[in-house]
Amino acid sequence: MSAIALPATSSPTDAARLDAPAGRVRRSGAGLHALAVSDLPRGERLAAMRRGELGSVHSWELVTAVDGPGTRLTVFLSGCPLRCVYCHNPDTLAMRDGEPVLADEIVARVRRYAGVFRATGGGLTLSGGEVLMQPAFAARVLRAAKRLGVHTAIDTSGFLGANATDALLHDVDLVLLDVKSGDAATYARVTGRDLAPTLAFGRRLARRGLDGHGPEVWVRFVLVPGITDDDANIAAVADYAASLEEIRPGTVGRVEVLPFHQMGRDKWQALGLDYELADVEPPSVGAVERAREIFRTRGLTTF
Repeated sequence: MSAIALPATSSPTDAARLDAPAGRVRRSGAGLHALAVSDLPRGERLAAMRRGELGSVHSWELVTAVDGPGTRLTVFLSGCPLRCVYCHNPDTLAMRDGEPVLADEIVARVRRYAGVFRATGGGLTLSGGEVLMQPAFAARVLRAAKRLGVHTAIDTSGFLGANATDALLHDVDLVLLDVKSGDAATYARVTGRDLAPTLAFGRRLARRGLDGHGPEVWVRFVLVPGITDDDANIAAVADYAASLEEIRPGTVGRVEVLPFHQMGRDKWQALGLDYELADVEPPSVGAVERAREIFRTRGLTTF
């Protein structure tokens, strides 16, 4: 297995710091150990993925104040059920395009940076793609991270929230919940999917906190001119976030209004995919601030 490629946005120093020797695994008893993944029969690899010992990973990076608090090891898993028109990581959509990586390898990296996490209030974030496409792998990594005393986060659309067991959620301190629209028709246009599972997942997270086991939620909303920037749509997302607070005060730690950008355009072109937003300009500073104010009027801390 070759070393994992870092995203194009990562710096050369990130690559030097995070690149690792080629991993090799084999199965022995109930676990996977050293020899090449490619040497395993396909059925054996799939069984290892079902057990959560093996995952499909696109990349990882060490970043600060991006995917949760402090300095974080963010691991991007491959595979996503959504087809967002503004996706800036279209190279993570297919699970088969990722690299096979052992859960133990991720955990070893978490252990390596545990001191950094403690010093900065950071931790581990599992992102994607969609992390809940690989729930067994995510659960194994999250459980190990918590045993190390490391803060954990998942970045998810919530569309596959039903895949998250209560045990998995018990090991999650923070959910970065990407609510892409408050209007079902707009959500379908943006993602090709139904909005309802995302809303249900957020409510489930809020209710979990009533017994003391609920993670903090940061609601994320991407402001796309001409698609998601209608005031009524923004208000619907804000009302939904406020409704989570009504279920359990303190559920929504913050809202992040993220302005649309064109950083993923070259990836779409490189993959030979039709990118319908190629001519869309990022929203103005004023438009972003107006959107944030809609959330603030609901009493939500918004950035």
